[in-house]
Amino acid sequence: MTVLLHCCCAPCSSAILEWMLQNDVRPTLFYCNPNIFPEEEYLIRKNELTRYAKKLGLEVIDDDYNHQEWLGKVCGLEDEPERGHRCLLCFKMRLLRTAQIAKERGIEQFTTTLASSRWKSLEQIEEAGTWAASQVEGTTFWARNWRKGGLQQRRNELLHENAFYNQQYCGCEFSMRRLTESN
Repeated sequence: MTVLLHCCCAPCSSAILEWMLQNDVRPTLFYCNPNIFPEEEYLIRKNELTRYAKKLGLEVIDDDYNHQEWLGKVCGLEDEPERGHRCLLCFKMRLLRTAQIAKERGIEQFTTTLASSRWKSLEQIEEAGTWAASQVEGTTFWARNWRKGGLQQRRNELLHENAFYNQQYCGCEFSMRRLTESN
């Protein structure tokens, strides 16, 4: 089975990739994260994912970094809380792009590492993925809770084994701002 895996970062991707490869799922990785700010943070995360993918012999498709377009899409939602409407809109934007790339590549199924984060709403991720698949004919969203089955613990082990950079916020400046306000 082949799948296009939307990846947010190496730590969140690591246990999922290991599980997929052990279960005859051949992923192509898609790095589409225009929400990440600043650009240096985006590049650090992209480089860590690329380093790990190379180690596993997997392809990474790098989408264009268009933070200004993302800001335009979430304009007016800057003060939304985490797991609020801004996050749902962000997931829809990124997963729609994932569905489009899956279709271009002839890959029917796509999924996302976003569903591995305990900080994200699984309901929002499933809603966004299902919506994205409905917008791109011939694609299906593989909704899966990537936190279960020991994957969260394995993620933490792989984080240390691979000396991954481990970010402390989702990526957007609004999430970062809330992190610094709470400290």
